[in-house]
Amino acid sequence: MADALISQYGPEVPQRIATMLQRVHPAFDGPAFLIDVANGYDTLGLMARGTHMAHALRRHLPTDFEVAVDLLVASTQVGVDLGGGSLAPFTFLPHTCFVAEYGLPHFESSMRAQHALTQVFTAEFSIRPFLVHHTQATLKRLALWANDPSEHVRRLVSEGTRPRLPWGQRLRAFQADPAPVLVLLELLKDDPSLYVRRSVANNLNDIGKDHPDALLAVAGRWWHQPTAQRRWLVTHALRSRIKAGDPGALALLGFGAQAQVELTDVHMDPPAPRMGQSVRWRFGLHNPGTQPQSLLVDCGVHFVKASGQARLKVFKLKTVELAPGCTEVFGKTLSLAPMTTRQLHPGLHRVDVLINGVAQPLGVFNLLAAG
Repeated sequence: MADALISQYGPEVPQRIATMLQRVHPAFDGPAFLIDVANGYDTLGLMARGTHMAHALRRHLPTDFEVAVDLLVASTQVGVDLGGGSLAPFTFLPHTCFVAEYGLPHFESSMRAQHALTQVFTAEFSIRPFLVHHTQATLKRLALWANDPSEHVRRLVSEGTRPRLPWGQRLRAFQADPAPVLVLLELLKDDPSLYVRRSVANNLNDIGKDHPDALLAVAGRWWHQPTAQRRWLVTHALRSRIKAGDPGALALLGFGAQAQVELTDVHMDPPAPRMGQSVRWRFGLHNPGTQPQSLLVDCGVHFVKASGQARLKVFKLKTVELAPGCTEVFGKTLSLAPMTTRQLHPGLHRVDVLINGVAQPLGVFNLLAAG
């Protein structure tokens, strides 16, 4: 986890939690809780800090789970300033960790808590142990929540069942058989909230990594009952298959034909950037024919790994309808600054242009160590 994120989740977070709990439960020993949390807190990553605080909460809240979890839920409503920064809602991460760690024997009270907590943070992480250990009961509850008035609860139905949720526990059973998840996504595919529909698309994208044929079957069925919102959802769900050059996904979106275009005016600047700088490339695509061509244009960079081998990373550019005799100019600026999600190594990096899924060499840049 990036230092910038960890810095937003320092000792002020347990202090806020203690303050909120003391307002709804004056017997809560805030100072003792803070001393307990401080033991090893600075050495932990973001998600581990949430679990660490949940363990401390268990030691300092009433021993009855239902009483304790009700206090946690009530404390979220006392109006304490959560501070700025993108991680402010993560103040309630320990609350959901508490449910995940200790709530499995208490299904109904845990479901009530997650219904409430997902509306102030998200229960997408804490719902997953229940999907593993109480599969049918949890799926039945999620089917009811698909019609909940709160978009946050409806989003939990799709986000919580993602087989490959980032930072979350893998749902191996749904990776093997996504059918129960697809039943829920059918209920949400036309949800009025983009927040929910984006989650549905992300879930389908996850499913497609293990079951591309299942993804294409759903996408094809939804695509042919079109609304603008439905087509956006399908396009977003197919993004990984499009990046992989999947012929079925490309054909569904209207980019199945191999493009007959000419690559023109290629520029790579600078040819030898240093780490921490950026590199920009520009090129044109010319249609020499007599018919317009539908083009989906992406770029792929073959990043050098520590072993010296290369790993392809595809970057989306845009789609165009290229008229006969016309040329469209494309460009991309790539930051070469250090990132937690991508390690950079010196060496020759090949760049391709992908036109309707077919790669053509665009050029190379020689990445140098920071000077």
